[in-house]
Amino acid sequence: MSLEAHEVAIQRMVQAGAVPITWMVFPAELQRDWARTATVPAYAEMLVGHSGNVGTSFMWEQQLLNTPAEAKAKGSVGV
Repeated sequence: MSLEAHEVAIQRMVQAGAVPITWMVFPAELQRDWARTATVPAYAEMLVGHSGNVGTSFMWEQQLLNTPAEAKAKGSVGV
């Protein structure tokens, strides 16, 4: 196929009522929210491994959430 054929196919799907999404939105739709704990590890691994800035931000947030309160307090003394 060609790029033109691909674009025309997408236009036809949109005309038929489809809503295009990115590959990152698809697993987010399946996950729905973080309360579905059984699938969180695989979803988080995908975010970290394949979504660049989003994965880095996720890892940073997890590090902050998993840091004990005492360590947070000691780290902010010189700030």
